[in-house]
Amino acid sequence: MELYIILLCISIVFLLFKPLFHRSKTLNLPPGPTGLPIIGSIHRLGAHPNQSLSELAEIHGPIMSLRLGSVTVVVLSSPDMAKKILQTHAQSFSDRPIPDAIASMPNLEASLVWGPSDDNRWRKLRGMCSTQLFSAQKLNSLQHLRYQKVEQLIEHIRKHCLSGSQVNIGQVVFATTLNLIFSTMFSMDIVDPEFSTAEEFKELVWKIVESAGKPNLSDYFPVLKRFDLQGVRKNARLPYDRMHEIFDEMIGKRMEARASDPATRNGDFLDVLLDQWEENGSVINRETIKPLIQNLFIAGSETSATTTEWAMAELLRNPEVMQKAREELMNVIGSERTVKESDMDELPYLQAVVKETLRLHPAAPLLLPYKARNDVEICGYTIPKGTHALVNIWAINRDPKYWDHPLTFCPDRFIGSKIDYKDGSYEFIPFGAGRRLCLGLPLATRMVHLMLASMILSFDWKLPQGINPQELDMQEKFGMTLKKAVPLYAIPVMR
Repeated sequence: MELYIILLCISIVFLLFKPLFHRSKTLNLPPGPTGLPIIGSIHRLGAHPNQSLSELAEIHGPIMSLRLGSVTVVVLSSPDMAKKILQTHAQSFSDRPIPDAIASMPNLEASLVWGPSDDNRWRKLRGMCSTQLFSAQKLNSLQHLRYQKVEQLIEHIRKHCLSGSQVNIGQVVFATTLNLIFSTMFSMDIVDPEFSTAEEFKELVWKIVESAGKPNLSDYFPVLKRFDLQGVRKNARLPYDRMHEIFDEMIGKRMEARASDPATRNGDFLDVLLDQWEENGSVINRETIKPLIQNLFIAGSETSATTTEWAMAELLRNPEVMQKAREELMNVIGSERTVKESDMDELPYLQAVVKETLRLHPAAPLLLPYKARNDVEICGYTIPKGTHALVNIWAINRDPKYWDHPLTFCPDRFIGSKIDYKDGSYEFIPFGAGRRLCLGLPLATRMVHLMLASMILSFDWKLPQGINPQELDMQEKFGMTLKKAVPLYAIPVMR
């Protein structure tokens, strides 16, 4: 059906907007593939744009331009090129193009992820989140919540041990991160203790993530946005509205409780936001609270769960790595107590496992797009104002120029290495870099390490009968995040 829509759009655009597609011929753009008339290189993207763009970069170089419909896109596929966008010319690339699916988000202007970085409200919201939610002091004060949620995860898995049944790894870790985030924000769980409602919320989040990453004619031909020919904006609006309904109900109940008893305080993030709202001149109000919470909710739950599922898949594919990680945990922690966040500094191999997972399976393989505010000169090429920029960290992470045996899962490569996602090593930026660095990095890394360590230490794991480690399906499903196409099921065995 979409093919017929594309053909129809080609005809319409060709007849009405033909001159638009010849503007870039006089510009000194970076090299790139020769596109077809009207559609440019849209047909080259396929179902896995991260892989397709990586293959094109091998031909055209680490800075490459291509035309997608009427939009010019520059793709950066090396650490040096990424640094030029994210650091050297960060001011010029501090804005984001808004995909049409994202534009359906209610109160988009209050989004931390998509809002303009020079906006006063954006800076204040980001600063407030940094100090009130993601500071080391605040995260340390909420350790008990993370321990509680991880213990619920382990207890749930124990029940599978007794029955000998399989565990849907992605589902249970998603439910755990979901409950943690809701507890941090609202002082309550959103998923029941048996995790039976987790799939509903996982689907809600994935619909938003998938729609944002889905090829959409409205993004390639902005003149067609008003028609929403593929229904992407309409379909994306439904999960957004449902999520905002949930948040609105919780905000309303908390406001009623505070009105009836001004001393009512849970000390969670919602109280912080409502306190800010009451201050004169605040950028916070009821409508800006919801997109802010939604950003944190989606980014925190989906990326942490996806990374943990990929890590477990790689460990099950590589039993010797699993055993080495377990031995380290036993040596440091033993079998008499649970894992604590304070243990992580003494678990370098576990940290290496997480880093290697992020290298091979970055949650956001193309990061999020950037947009040039003005003409920019890079390596002798001109990047025109309005050009979209993508940083293909998936390609960088698999480039043999920077990594030995890049397709092999080898945590040992990080042992003794100075490369780290915290220190600006541009060959390894799974959370982005610069002023748009992922705000939730401190919480995400704590949760992934804690969940993964607890599952390895508490249980032995095996694949379902008939599946050999070498045969485990590791195909990717591309969206705004990179999830495992086939959910990972594994059988826990009590140790």
